[in-house]
Amino acid sequence: MRHLPIERITPEKLMEMLKKKGVKMSINQAKEILDLLYILAILEVEQVLKR
Repeated sequence: MRHLPIERITPEKLMEMLKKKGVKMSINQAKEILDLLYILAILEVEQVLKR
């Protein structure tokens, strides 16, 4: 099985991406969002692997 490199999105990059869409947030909010997305991604991968 070939593993692809994981590109991490920094809180600063997330803030920049969302700012372009008109969403402003603090660095702490960006970190919390990324933490949540990471957890959701892990849960989804676990679900797929159980099939």
